[in-house]
Amino acid sequence: MKAIRCAILVNTALAAIFGQTAPPHGDEASIKVDVDVVNVLCTVRDKHGALIKDLNKEDFEIREDGKPQQIRYFARETDLPLTIALLVDVSGSVRRFVQAEKDTANRFFKEVLRPQDQALLAGFSSTVVLWQDFTPSASLLTSSLERLHAVRFRGLPPLGQPMPSTLLYDAVYSTANTKLKNIQGRKAMVIVSDGLDNGSRVNLELAVRAVQATNTIVYGICYENPRVPGCAYLKSLSEPTGGRMFQVGPKTSLSKIFQTIEEELRSQYSFGFFSTNPARDGAFRKLQVEVHPKGLKVEARRGYYAPAP
Repeated sequence: MKAIRCAILVNTALAAIFGQTAPPHGDEASIKVDVDVVNVLCTVRDKHGALIKDLNKEDFEIREDGKPQQIRYFARETDLPLTIALLVDVSGSVRRFVQAEKDTANRFFKEVLRPQDQALLAGFSSTVVLWQDFTPSASLLTSSLERLHAVRFRGLPPLGQPMPSTLLYDAVYSTANTKLKNIQGRKAMVIVSDGLDNGSRVNLELAVRAVQATNTIVYGICYENPRVPGCAYLKSLSEPTGGRMFQVGPKTSLSKIFQTIEEELRSQYSFGFFSTNPARDGAFRKLQVEVHPKGLKVEARRGYYAPAP
Protein backbone atom coordinates (compact mmCIF):
# COMPACT_ATOMS: atom_id res chain seq x y z
CA MET A 1 0.00 0.00 0.00
CA LYS A 2 1.26 3.48 -0.83
CA ALA A 3 1.56 6.11 1.84
CA ILE A 4 1.27 9.87 1.57
CA ARG A 5 2.62 12.29 4.14
CA CYS A 6 1.27 15.83 4.03
CA ALA A 7 1.98 19.07 5.81
CA ILE A 8 -0.05 22.25 5.61
CA LEU A 9 1.39 25.72 5.33
CA VAL A 10 -0.75 28.85 5.49
CA ASN A 11 0.50 31.78 3.44
CA THR A 12 -1.16 35.17 3.28
CA ALA A 13 0.44 35.98 -0.05
CA LEU A 14 -0.06 34.55 -3.49
CA ALA A 15 3.71 34.81 -3.84
CA ALA A 16 4.05 31.64 -1.76
CA ILE A 17 2.43 29.62 -4.53
CA PHE A 18 4.97 30.90 -7.02
CA GLY A 19 8.02 30.09 -4.96
CA GLN A 20 8.56 33.43 -3.20
CA THR A 21 8.66 33.88 0.55
CA ALA A 22 8.46 36.79 2.89
CA PRO A 23 11.94 38.01 3.91
CA PRO A 24 13.05 37.08 7.42
CA HIS A 25 13.87 40.69 8.32
CA GLY A 26 11.13 43.25 8.80
CA ASP A 27 13.02 46.09 7.14
CA GLU A 28 12.88 44.44 3.72
CA ALA A 29 9.98 44.78 1.29
CA SER A 30 7.26 42.13 1.25
CA ILE A 31 4.28 41.30 -0.95
CA LYS A 32 0.86 41.27 0.65
CA VAL A 33 -2.62 40.50 -0.70
CA ASP A 34 -6.06 40.20 0.85
CA VAL A 35 -6.58 36.53 -0.05
CA ASP A 36 -5.44 33.75 2.28
CA VAL A 37 -4.01 30.77 0.43
CA VAL A 38 -3.66 27.41 2.17
CA ASN A 39 -0.73 25.56 0.64
CA VAL A 40 -0.45 21.78 1.08
CA LEU A 41 2.85 19.92 0.74
CA CYS A 42 2.78 16.12 0.34
CA THR A 43 5.32 13.34 -0.02
CA VAL A 44 4.09 10.09 -1.60
CA ARG A 45 5.55 6.63 -1.07
CA ASP A 46 4.50 3.15 -2.18
CA LYS A 47 4.27 0.08 0.06
CA HIS A 48 8.00 -0.56 -0.44
CA GLY A 49 8.90 2.95 0.70
CA ALA A 50 9.80 4.25 -2.76
CA LEU A 51 8.89 7.85 -3.55
CA ILE A 52 5.99 8.31 -5.99
CA LYS A 53 6.20 11.41 -8.17
CA ASP A 54 3.58 10.93 -10.91
CA LEU A 55 0.25 11.81 -9.27
CA ASN A 56 -1.90 14.58 -10.75
CA LYS A 57 -4.11 17.27 -9.27
CA GLU A 58 -7.18 15.17 -10.03
CA ASP A 59 -5.84 12.43 -7.72
CA PHE A 60 -6.21 14.62 -4.64
CA GLU A 61 -9.20 15.77 -2.63
CA ILE A 62 -9.11 17.96 0.45
CA ARG A 63 -11.77 18.80 3.03
CA GLU A 64 -11.68 21.50 5.67
CA ASP A 65 -13.90 20.82 8.66
CA GLY A 66 -15.69 18.29 6.47
CA LYS A 67 -16.34 20.70 3.59
CA PRO A 68 -14.75 20.04 0.16
CA GLN A 69 -12.21 22.60 -1.04
CA GLN A 70 -11.26 23.34 -4.64
CA ILE A 71 -7.58 22.77 -5.42
CA ARG A 72 -6.46 25.82 -7.39
CA TYR A 73 -2.69 25.33 -7.68
CA PHE A 74 -0.75 22.12 -8.15
CA ALA A 75 2.85 21.10 -8.84
CA ARG A 76 4.60 17.73 -8.65
CA GLU A 77 7.61 19.27 -7.02
CA THR A 78 8.33 22.59 -5.39
CA ASP A 79 11.20 25.04 -5.42
CA LEU A 80 9.94 26.91 -2.39
CA PRO A 81 12.85 27.89 -0.13
CA LEU A 82 13.36 25.55 2.79
CA THR A 83 13.98 26.60 6.39
CA ILE A 84 15.31 24.01 8.85
CA ALA A 85 15.69 24.23 12.63
CA LEU A 86 17.86 21.45 14.03
CA LEU A 87 17.42 20.94 17.78
CA VAL A 88 19.90 18.59 19.45
CA ASP A 89 19.51 17.14 22.93
CA VAL A 90 22.86 17.60 24.72
CA SER A 91 21.76 16.43 28.17
CA GLY A 92 23.73 13.79 30.02
CA SER A 93 21.38 10.96 29.02
CA VAL A 94 22.40 11.19 25.33
CA ARG A 95 26.00 12.39 25.63
CA ARG A 96 27.43 9.20 24.08
CA PHE A 97 25.64 9.96 20.80
CA VAL A 98 26.70 13.59 20.34
CA GLN A 99 29.72 12.94 18.08
CA ALA A 100 27.65 10.80 15.72
CA GLU A 101 24.99 13.53 15.68
CA LYS A 102 27.59 16.16 14.76
CA ASP A 103 29.05 14.12 11.91
CA THR A 104 25.69 13.16 10.42
CA ALA A 105 24.14 16.62 10.78
CA ASN A 106 27.16 18.09 9.03
CA ARG A 107 26.58 15.87 5.99
CA PHE A 108 22.85 16.62 6.12
CA PHE A 109 23.40 20.38 5.97
CA LYS A 110 25.89 20.09 3.12
CA GLU A 111 23.59 17.90 1.03
CA VAL A 112 20.19 19.49 1.70
CA LEU A 113 20.84 23.23 1.75
CA ARG A 114 20.66 25.23 -1.48
CA PRO A 115 21.56 28.94 -1.82
CA GLN A 116 17.94 30.01 -1.15
CA ASP A 117 17.61 27.77 1.93
CA GLN A 118 18.59 28.45 5.53
CA ALA A 119 19.06 26.54 8.76
CA LEU A 120 19.78 27.09 12.43
CA LEU A 121 21.36 24.87 15.10
CA ALA A 122 20.26 24.85 18.73
CA GLY A 123 20.93 22.57 21.67
CA PHE A 124 18.98 21.97 24.84
CA SER A 125 19.61 20.49 28.26
CA SER A 126 18.96 22.56 31.40
CA THR A 127 18.95 25.58 29.10
CA VAL A 128 18.39 26.26 25.41
CA VAL A 129 21.47 27.41 23.48
CA LEU A 130 21.46 28.85 19.96
CA TRP A 131 24.78 27.78 18.43
CA GLN A 132 24.02 29.21 15.00
CA ASP A 133 21.15 31.45 13.90
CA PHE A 134 19.58 31.10 10.46
CA THR A 135 22.16 31.00 7.70
CA PRO A 136 22.43 29.51 4.20
CA SER A 137 26.11 28.78 4.86
CA ALA A 138 26.96 25.11 5.35
CA SER A 139 30.45 26.13 6.52
CA LEU A 140 29.04 28.29 9.34
CA LEU A 141 26.79 25.45 10.40
CA THR A 142 29.75 23.07 10.33
CA SER A 143 31.71 25.41 12.60
CA SER A 144 28.79 25.63 15.01
CA LEU A 145 28.48 21.85 15.07
CA GLU A 146 32.10 21.64 16.19
CA ARG A 147 31.20 23.74 19.24
CA LEU A 148 28.25 21.52 20.13
CA HIS A 149 28.98 19.39 23.17
CA ALA A 150 27.12 17.33 25.75
CA VAL A 151 26.38 18.58 29.24
CA ARG A 152 27.49 15.89 31.66
CA PHE A 153 25.37 14.83 34.62
CA ARG A 154 27.52 15.42 37.71
CA GLY A 155 25.25 13.97 40.36
CA LEU A 156 22.53 15.51 42.49
CA PRO A 157 22.91 19.24 43.23
CA PRO A 158 23.35 20.64 46.75
CA LEU A 159 20.23 20.96 48.87
CA GLY A 160 18.10 23.85 47.67
CA GLN A 161 19.65 24.01 44.20
CA PRO A 162 17.57 23.17 41.09
CA MET A 163 17.60 19.60 39.81
CA PRO A 164 19.17 18.82 36.39
CA SER A 165 16.64 19.27 33.62
CA THR A 166 16.06 18.65 29.90
CA LEU A 167 13.98 21.43 28.37
CA LEU A 168 12.70 19.66 25.26
CA TYR A 169 9.27 21.30 25.15
CA ASP A 170 10.67 24.75 25.98
CA ALA A 171 13.18 24.38 23.12
CA VAL A 172 10.44 23.48 20.64
CA TYR A 173 8.10 26.22 21.87
CA SER A 174 10.69 29.01 21.91
CA THR A 175 12.17 28.06 18.52
CA ALA A 176 8.72 28.03 16.93
CA ASN A 177 7.67 31.38 18.39
CA THR A 178 10.92 33.34 18.18
CA LYS A 179 12.53 31.89 15.05
CA LEU A 180 9.94 30.27 12.76
CA LYS A 181 6.78 32.28 13.35
CA ASN A 182 7.40 35.06 10.82
CA ILE A 183 9.04 32.95 8.11
CA GLN A 184 6.94 31.83 5.15
CA GLY A 185 7.53 28.90 2.83
CA ARG A 186 8.50 25.35 3.75
CA LYS A 187 9.67 24.88 7.32
CA ALA A 188 10.94 21.80 9.14
CA MET A 189 12.11 21.21 12.69
CA VAL A 190 14.37 18.20 13.25
CA ILE A 191 14.70 17.10 16.88
CA VAL A 192 17.41 14.64 17.95
CA SER A 193 16.70 13.41 21.47
CA ASP A 194 15.66 10.51 23.68
CA GLY A 195 12.30 12.25 23.97
CA LEU A 196 12.45 12.92 27.70
CA ASP A 197 11.46 16.30 29.13
CA ASN A 198 12.17 17.40 32.65
CA GLY A 199 11.60 20.93 33.87
CA SER A 200 10.04 22.73 30.87
CA ARG A 201 7.66 25.60 31.63
CA VAL A 202 5.36 24.53 28.79
CA ASN A 203 3.84 21.09 28.29
CA LEU A 204 3.60 18.80 25.27
CA GLU A 205 0.25 20.22 24.17
CA LEU A 206 1.54 23.80 24.09
CA ALA A 207 4.70 22.74 22.23
CA VAL A 208 2.60 21.00 19.55
CA ARG A 209 0.30 24.00 19.25
CA ALA A 210 3.28 26.31 18.75
CA VAL A 211 4.69 24.36 15.81
CA GLN A 212 1.23 23.87 14.31
CA ALA A 213 0.58 27.62 14.52
CA THR A 214 3.82 28.30 12.63
CA ASN A 215 3.03 25.61 10.02
CA THR A 216 6.23 23.70 10.66
CA ILE A 217 6.80 20.00 9.97
CA VAL A 218 8.47 18.21 12.88
CA TYR A 219 10.72 15.17 12.43
CA GLY A 220 11.73 13.39 15.63
CA ILE A 221 14.90 11.27 15.74
CA CYS A 222 14.83 9.20 18.91
CA TYR A 223 17.55 7.39 20.86
CA GLU A 224 15.59 5.01 23.05
CA ASN A 225 16.26 5.35 26.77
CA PRO A 226 15.90 1.92 28.45
CA ARG A 227 14.96 3.53 31.76
CA VAL A 228 12.14 5.78 30.59
CA PRO A 229 10.57 5.35 27.12
CA GLY A 230 10.56 8.80 25.56
CA CYS A 231 10.15 8.00 21.86
CA ALA A 232 6.36 8.13 22.25
CA TYR A 233 6.66 11.80 23.23
CA LEU A 234 8.64 12.62 20.09
CA LYS A 235 5.98 10.78 18.10
CA SER A 236 3.30 12.92 19.74
CA LEU A 237 5.29 16.03 18.83
CA SER A 238 5.82 15.12 15.18
CA GLU A 239 2.70 13.36 13.88
CA PRO A 240 0.20 16.22 14.46
CA THR A 241 2.38 18.45 12.26
CA GLY A 242 2.50 16.02 9.33
CA GLY A 243 5.97 14.75 10.22
CA ARG A 244 6.98 11.52 11.90
CA MET A 245 9.28 9.94 14.44
CA PHE A 246 12.28 7.76 13.57
CA GLN A 247 13.91 5.49 16.15
CA VAL A 248 17.65 4.96 15.84
CA GLY A 249 18.56 1.28 15.98
CA PRO A 250 20.74 -1.47 14.49
CA LYS A 251 18.66 -1.49 11.29
CA THR A 252 17.94 2.24 11.21
CA SER A 253 21.11 4.30 11.40
CA LEU A 254 21.17 8.02 12.09
CA SER A 255 22.69 8.58 8.65
CA LYS A 256 19.85 6.69 6.95
CA ILE A 257 17.24 8.66 8.89
CA PHE A 258 18.71 11.99 7.82
CA GLN A 259 18.80 10.72 4.24
CA THR A 260 15.11 9.77 4.42
CA ILE A 261 14.18 13.21 5.78
CA GLU A 262 16.18 14.86 3.01
CA GLU A 263 14.41 12.78 0.35
CA GLU A 264 10.99 13.66 1.75
CA LEU A 265 11.78 17.37 1.89
CA ARG A 266 12.99 17.31 -1.72
CA SER A 267 10.16 15.16 -3.15
CA GLN A 268 6.98 16.99 -2.28
CA TYR A 269 3.80 17.76 -4.16
CA SER A 270 2.50 21.28 -3.73
CA PHE A 271 -1.13 22.34 -4.08
CA GLY A 272 -3.13 25.22 -2.72
CA PHE A 273 -6.73 26.26 -2.17
CA PHE A 274 -8.76 29.24 -1.01
CA SER A 275 -10.73 28.27 2.08
CA THR A 276 -14.51 28.52 1.75
CA ASN A 277 -14.53 29.74 5.37
CA PRO A 278 -13.74 33.50 5.25
CA ALA A 279 -13.56 33.94 9.04
CA ARG A 280 -10.30 35.38 10.33
CA ASP A 281 -10.72 34.03 13.83
CA GLY A 282 -7.43 32.23 14.48
CA ALA A 283 -9.34 28.99 15.05
CA PHE A 284 -7.97 25.51 14.40
CA ARG A 285 -9.46 23.96 11.25
CA LYS A 286 -9.40 20.22 10.65
CA LEU A 287 -8.11 18.98 7.31
CA GLN A 288 -8.61 15.65 5.57
CA VAL A 289 -6.63 14.78 2.43
CA GLU A 290 -7.73 11.91 0.19
CA VAL A 291 -6.60 10.38 -3.10
CA HIS A 292 -8.64 8.48 -5.68
CA PRO A 293 -6.33 5.64 -6.84
CA LYS A 294 -7.09 2.43 -4.99
CA GLY A 295 -4.68 1.24 -2.33
CA LEU A 296 -3.45 4.68 -1.36
CA LYS A 297 -3.19 5.66 2.27
CA VAL A 298 -3.15 9.34 3.26
CA GLU A 299 -1.25 10.56 6.30
CA ALA A 300 -1.70 14.29 6.87
CA ARG A 301 -1.39 16.79 9.65
CA ARG A 302 -4.64 17.25 11.46
CA GLY A 303 -5.25 20.83 10.43
CA TYR A 304 -4.04 24.41 10.50
CA TYR A 305 -4.76 27.65 12.31
CA ALA A 306 -6.80 30.24 10.42
CA PRO A 307 -5.46 33.79 10.13
CA ALA A 308 -6.03 35.87 13.22
CA PRO A 309 -8.25 38.98 13.18
